[in-house]
Amino acid sequence: MSALALLMAVSLTATEVETAIAAIPPDPDNPSCPRTLNWSTYREMRFTLEKTEARRILKAEGRIDADAATRLQQALKDNNPVDEIWLRSPGGDARVGNEAGAMIRKAGIPTRIPQGWACFSACNFMFMGGPIRFVDDGGIFAVHMFTHLSDKEAVHAEVAQSADKAAQVIGDVEQDSAMLASEDNDFLIKMGVSRKLLTEVMYKQKAVAAGDGDKSTRRCLTLMEAVKYNVANAQ
Repeated sequence: MSALALLMAVSLTATEVETAIAAIPPDPDNPSCPRTLNWSTYREMRFTLEKTEARRILKAEGRIDADAATRLQQALKDNNPVDEIWLRSPGGDARVGNEAGAMIRKAGIPTRIPQGWACFSACNFMFMGGPIRFVDDGGIFAVHMFTHLSDKEAVHAEVAQSADKAAQVIGDVEQDSAMLASEDNDFLIKMGVSRKLLTEVMYKQKAVAAGDGDKSTRRCLTLMEAVKYNVANAQ
């Protein structure tokens, strides 16, 4: 069992959690993050309801695929009322993440990254849709500099065709990136999250690992930083 899985499997005090987290080895390329991020390997996001005596919790786990927002809407309808949404995801489709976040805000449902779970990339924006947002001790809110080069081999093939083709691909990427940056900025304003999260953290990360030296492409916020940027607005 991994250290992160162990955190999930046992109930610990805040001090014990801090001690356990300190014992998890860091990622050598991304030292602000643990070596292993528990963000679910489902190829498509799954929504499952967990009932406790006090709450009805909708778990959102897996990659944010093209139909994730549609399934979220159906899950909210089928499981109404939902008291909280818990997120564990490596990200995925950026615009679908924003759409799902806006949907959560409209529904007025709090979001949480539980102890031992990780929310990365497009998951960040889905999480920030919650009007009340919890990042538990041991929960990971990890960010990066977005890039549209998800299919790098296809891009390289197009670029290799000619200088004109390369210029066209670069221009398309720059234009779409600028549009997404504007959309992300507007989203943070609407959700009450500091725009400095973009300028001071997200946009300072490398889009791809450098050949030599610093290979960091992601950043895991501390709980203090999550509060500072109003990512987490409740405890």
